[in-house]
Amino acid sequence: MENITIIDPRQDSRWDEFVNNHPFGWITHLSGWKAVLEHSFKHIKGYYLTLIDESNNNIAAALPIFEVKSWLTGKRLVSIPFATISDPLVSNSDQMQMLFDAALEFACQRKITEIEIRSHRLSPILQNHSFEKNLDFKQHLISLNGSLEDLLKSFHKKCVQKRIRQSLESNLKLRIAQDERDMWSFYQLHLVIRKRLGLPVQPYQFLRQLWQVFFPLNHLALLLAEYEGKIVGGQIIFKFKDQVSAEFIAYDDHYRDLNLSHFLYWHAIRLAHEQGYKTFDFGRTSAHNESLMQFKSRWGAEVLDLPIYYHSKKMAAKRKSREDSRTYGMVRTVCQKMPAPVFQAFGNFCYHHLG
Repeated sequence: MENITIIDPRQDSRWDEFVNNHPFGWITHLSGWKAVLEHSFKHIKGYYLTLIDESNNNIAAALPIFEVKSWLTGKRLVSIPFATISDPLVSNSDQMQMLFDAALEFACQRKITEIEIRSHRLSPILQNHSFEKNLDFKQHLISLNGSLEDLLKSFHKKCVQKRIRQSLESNLKLRIAQDERDMWSFYQLHLVIRKRLGLPVQPYQFLRQLWQVFFPLNHLALLLAEYEGKIVGGQIIFKFKDQVSAEFIAYDDHYRDLNLSHFLYWHAIRLAHEQGYKTFDFGRTSAHNESLMQFKSRWGAEVLDLPIYYHSKKMAAKRKSREDSRTYGMVRTVCQKMPAPVFQAFGNFCYHHLG
């Protein structure tokens, strides 16, 4: 016999063990992710719907959902905010049905009409639950099996292999951050590159919380590229189970001729391989960003869908192809022209309405 219970994963010792043992478990399912989000964003609060096996009191399945409140973007339930990978932790359709019914009841109690679930491994199950599917985002994965030399040879010869060699022959030095001050240095580069791309920047508090929660657990690393003693680039990677995921990258545009992105990605892949991880994930990419899609594909990556499922047709229509809309283009242009302090404040404003 199984029943649905809402738990606080930070107070329940069963939760992180369950995530570690579940085949779909990822860093964003851990109790620390809830701590990061709720410390960083006051408009987000998490509720973890769990299916408890009464015979042994163990967690059999779960659906973490977060209430996102915003007068600008609406009130909704999201599983899981700011997560690239966040599959419901279920084993079959019956478990998904029970958890989704509980989510619907919870939404009704909170007077919420919009539910969003992000998943790429449960498509057959979720498609049977009256969801509208959005395929705007892709995932690029490479296998780390085999030798590092063979892996290097699998990359595009001119666009990747050559640029990796050039970056290694330059005076660039790799350093693995050990201090939160390095995160602040990375953030200054992140601010500049997000502004150049016309993308609102995440609040520093979010990256700081990620560092404070996951760095001590060895689930996060910050790779830094230094040139003549100066930090000119950096990349934040997540590490969990057998996979490494590249989440944020930034570099000083004045040094782009040093092939900084190739330097950082190569070292992230090399470290993942040396440490015994099986898969490297290049992170989420918009299908509308053709140049970035091409860049990642040249590393020999397998391209997979990262579907977002909406229970509300209205929500699906509203959020479909946002990166290809006229409004999105206008926001990018405005971001690029903002003075730096205004741009940072605008990013804080935007992210306190997103999820």
